[in-house]
Amino acid sequence: MTAPLADAARLHAVAAWDVPLARRAVAVLAETIDRLLTWRARLEGVGRALAAGDSWSGPAAQSAVAALSDVSAVGSAVGHAFEGSLSAYERLVTEAAFAQELAAQALAAAILVPVGDGLPAPAADAALAHAALAAAAAECAADALSGLGVRDAFAPADFQDLLTLVPVMGPFQAPGLPSPGPPAAVGAWWAGLSARAQWAVIAMSPAAVGALDGVPSWARDRANRLLLDRALRDPRIPSAAARTARVVARRIAAEEAAGQQVQLHLLDLAGDRVVLALGDLDTADAVALLVPGIGNSPGDDLGGLVSDARRLAAAGRAAAPGTTVATAVWLGYRPPGTLWSAITRTAAWRGGPALAATLAGLAAARTATGTGAPRTTVVAHSYGTVVVDEAADVPGRLPADAVVLLGSPGMEDDAASLEAAAVFDAASDGDVVPRLDWFGDGGTREERYGSTGLPVTSAMGHSDYLDPDYPTLAAVGEVVTGRRTPL
Repeated sequence: MTAPLADAARLHAVAAWDVPLARRAVAVLAETIDRLLTWRARLEGVGRALAAGDSWSGPAAQSAVAALSDVSAVGSAVGHAFEGSLSAYERLVTEAAFAQELAAQALAAAILVPVGDGLPAPAADAALAHAALAAAAAECAADALSGLGVRDAFAPADFQDLLTLVPVMGPFQAPGLPSPGPPAAVGAWWAGLSARAQWAVIAMSPAAVGALDGVPSWARDRANRLLLDRALRDPRIPSAAARTARVVARRIAAEEAAGQQVQLHLLDLAGDRVVLALGDLDTADAVALLVPGIGNSPGDDLGGLVSDARRLAAAGRAAAPGTTVATAVWLGYRPPGTLWSAITRTAAWRGGPALAATLAGLAAARTATGTGAPRTTVVAHSYGTVVVDEAADVPGRLPADAVVLLGSPGMEDDAASLEAAAVFDAASDGDVVPRLDWFGDGGTREERYGSTGLPVTSAMGHSDYLDPDYPTLAAVGEVVTGRRTPL
């Protein structure tokens, strides 16, 4: 069977399509969307700073905040429209490529067909079918932009014209929260919301936002501070939770009074879990999570752990002047409370997935908002190294550039099993814990383990690795900023 000769002109037209040009257009649109995300993240950061009133206040400042909110809403609408158009254009390119190849095959085969018999039907029909799908995708790509006033390739002349087409004023219905899922999906959902929508979600669901991996740290901080304020004013919460809330609040106040930026990345008073960061996890060049071990709790040990985080950040900046460093005390699990309970992996089995989710969430939030990936290091001490061991067992690669193991009581397998590009360890002769081999056959300092040793002295005890009087702290600072590489 052959196709009618009337299809020949259509097939010649399809065979002449410039598919590479369409692919380049898709690449340009994708790049534009990425740049829009970065632009929005910076713009909304300015809006949050103005809303805080620290640098500018008064009617003019409030007008600026309102204007930035409108720009954010328009940017969100434009981003959604572009993403819809991009999806359609990607389908267009796929279908056009199939159509062009099949059209060329049909025309080539037609040379072998006697004159008057038409074109070979299977290839010709398939080419025209894919061409029709490409045309339908082109219509979808145009329809995605129609809400922005784009008609026949003409767009609104300026921002004010565009503003009239995007509903940014009037009653607002907050979008629903996604169920906890892959951090990448959560990050994309959050980045797609306008600034006004983000603030509404925080106000309506602070407990959910404050614990949702993939949401930027600034938003989790706002949500968790709402929860902290409620806890401080609630006479009905358990005494242990109330005490932890007071400790967290005092620590935040003390650090901010000293000029430090603080982010309350996690506040789970019922679960006795807190993650408190010094610096901006959303923008820092280098990020380090400190995972403590046995006997540490937010209510009793937060002050000392935050001091470790502060010293580590200073060591990182000293190693790489001009580098912005954010360090976080990661008590996102409940460490064993006694030596007896520490000889099992139970706490690590629970904490490992939580640590992996935190790391994935930090990476997803940075990717979704276009703020760039930081250098990420996990600095684990004692039983905390076992938590990292379990985190690496979670399906998917551990989202960390480097892992530092301080005073580890033993690890399974070898350094490569942690999935980080660089694994370092510090085990002092004055520290008995690395010789216990509770959780692995041989300590991390064994050559067969495969990590790179950091400088120590025999005078160092189990709790001295981040003490400024010893050489390990400066070396870990070099690791955090990428100035020290594996041997």
